[in-house]
Amino acid sequence: MILPARPGKARDKAKVEAGVLVAERWILARLRHETFFSLAALNARIRDLLADLNGRVMRQYQASRHELFERLDRPALRPLPAEPFVYGEWKIARVNIDYHVELHRHYYSVPFALVHEVVDTRLTATTVECFYKGQRVAAHARDDTPGRHTTHPAHMPRAHQHHLEWTPSRLTDWAGRIGAQTRALVAAILADRPHPEQGYRSCLGLLRLGRRHGEARLEAACARALAVGARSYRHVDSILKHGLERLPLPEAAAPSRPAPVHEHLRGPAYYQDPEAAAADGGIPTSVMSAP
Repeated sequence: MILPARPGKARDKAKVEAGVLVAERWILARLRHETFFSLAALNARIRDLLADLNGRVMRQYQASRHELFERLDRPALRPLPAEPFVYGEWKIARVNIDYHVELHRHYYSVPFALVHEVVDTRLTATTVECFYKGQRVAAHARDDTPGRHTTHPAHMPRAHQHHLEWTPSRLTDWAGRIGAQTRALVAAILADRPHPEQGYRSCLGLLRLGRRHGEARLEAACARALAVGARSYRHVDSILKHGLERLPLPEAAAPSRPAPVHEHLRGPAYYQDPEAAAADGGIPTSVMSAP
């Protein structure tokens, strides 16, 4: 059983601290009157003193440190593993209706049959693995881009319309009960994603806002989100939190009218024809042709 030492508690690691004291006395203290002109020379001297320290016979054991190492430690040593140890972080996650799990604000797919199930996940610096009842069911390259999806095609249902109880049409119909603007925003969110399932989470969160803030406010917030080109739950939530749905909608830019025709309006082509400018008394031709 391993008992880690507490930080700042020297009594927890008495043997280690005693070893540091021995090294200070028999190595560092003997170097205090010596001068070295390179790091290599210093390291060579430390190696000599270390060999001398390990060869000294200890009164309590009647043997040197080197002898005890050869007798007790070396026979118990094992070769280093062929591959270095890979640190992994384990987490428990529940599979959402879009058959993705959220890890560090990124969404990774698992087989769609595991919707609503709890899976164990293991994250390393480069990979993400998902396990269900001890069996690995998904493996992805790690991606820490927030709000994005990593989806394996094999995890998707064969037809989106057969995806359990949730379909894009059901979400848009549900949103249509609130209002036309909410329905339009839900349809835009689903169309904006590479796969419709990747928008399920945002759509359900959007509809929950109707219960929290009221359907009338949600309808107005969706209208404002559509007007400014927003396509996510986060934008609508921010609109409702700050009461921006009460403000008038931004007006569409008026179409530009053609410039009026007038003898004093030369237009851009005038400045691209030096001869015409000189004939009109604008710029002398000699100036235009000067090097």
